[in-house]
Amino acid sequence: QVQLVESGGGLVQAGGSLRLSCAASGFIFSLTPMAWYRQTPGKQRELVASTSVGRTNYADSVRGRFTISRDNAKKTVYLQMDSLKPEDTGVYYCYANPREQGYRDKFGQGTQVTVSS
Repeated sequence: QVQLVESGGGLVQAGGSLRLSCAASGFIFSLTPMAWYRQTPGKQRELVASTSVGRTNYADSVRGRFTISRDNAKKTVYLQMDSLKPEDTGVYYCYANPREQGYRDKFGQGTQVTVSS
């Protein structure tokens, strides 16, 4: 059973930093593309950053400020968020795509990030 558990959200002032973590289980983590999405007020859920074998990708709005990384030994993906802006406020979701292993893709339960001005 694919499980994703996020942590690390919270309240931070503009210009500050947060690091989100997502612990995964139920699939071969090292072979699985992972990503972070967010849903900000009034907008649809959007891709923030993704990582697969040897490749990372970022939304234009966060490139240069956010860094996605993974620790395959710990089966955990991270999102380091620096220079946070009020418009980064939203619910952040971890996403796993283990479909090549025969599992359905999945979002985590989400973690709230609030950036005050």
